[in-house]
Amino acid sequence: MSILRQILKILIPVAILVAAVLVYRSLKRYSLEDIAGSISAIDLAQLATAFVFVILSYLSLSFFDALGVRYAGKPLAIRKTMLASFTALSIGHNVGMAALSSGAVRYRFYTRWGLAPHEVAKVIVFCGVTVGLGLAALGGLALLADRGRSDLLEVSGGAGMALGLACLAVPALYLVACLFIRRPVRLRSLRFDMPSPAIALGQIVIGAVNFAFVAGAVHALLSAFAAVDYLQVASAYVTANIAVLLSHVPGGLGVLEATISGILPGPSAIGAMIVFRVLYFFVPLAFGLPALLISEAYYHRRGGISEGSEQPAR
Repeated sequence: MSILRQILKILIPVAILVAAVLVYRSLKRYSLEDIAGSISAIDLAQLATAFVFVILSYLSLSFFDALGVRYAGKPLAIRKTMLASFTALSIGHNVGMAALSSGAVRYRFYTRWGLAPHEVAKVIVFCGVTVGLGLAALGGLALLADRGRSDLLEVSGGAGMALGLACLAVPALYLVACLFIRRPVRLRSLRFDMPSPAIALGQIVIGAVNFAFVAGAVHALLSAFAAVDYLQVASAYVTANIAVLLSHVPGGLGVLEATISGILPGPSAIGAMIVFRVLYFFVPLAFGLPALLISEAYYHRRGGISEGSEQPAR
């Protein structure tokens, strides 16, 4: 508990400060009237559709962990991986530096359920790889389906198609590597055990499905203002997420807004992204943070006794 508190004491104030600066930079060009008018233009049906996609995304994310613990050789009941995944990611999405923030929360849950620290590390790395595979797969599929057109990346035709194929080559090569490489892959002091082909295929599919759901939420909100193309939204969201991963900006503040503004300029995009942030970041955090605190109190009362690992629910 003390380690988690120390990490959160450092990360949360820094995240709040950075978020405040980025929110100001994102919104300073628009008046409160512009933003309020943009938000009010989103009707209940569009809001509900976006929220359904958000729920589906978090359900998909729970399968990252379900596959991850199987990869680590310690399968758990699905209710446990869903709790650990939702709690970790609802906090990690807001704090930023996901490997550290959500990783610390995962560590709290999984060590209580019988995983050794090195096995938790395998789950964290596995989930990170799944994110990359999902982004590459969805980005490639979106570009190919849209015949290589991406206004945001300023590519079209043959160049766009080549970029789409290059994106799809990443998960394809990963799957081939999992088929033929059975020994651990080493990069300096790091070691990565290749998963089975079935688990690798699951990573690619569920990774792409998750980001497809998130893009669906953004598309539903943007459709309140214009007939935007889903494929363009999907490729823009993939691009934004790559930038977020590289920058470690908490919640992608400012990065997502700037990227989506390339599709729909003006206050309309800002209003849609504010609502998206509430649905995808703040609403889950309102449940995830209490879930973490309640679980900490529960296990503290039990004296930190580990439950051990379980077989997955059938």
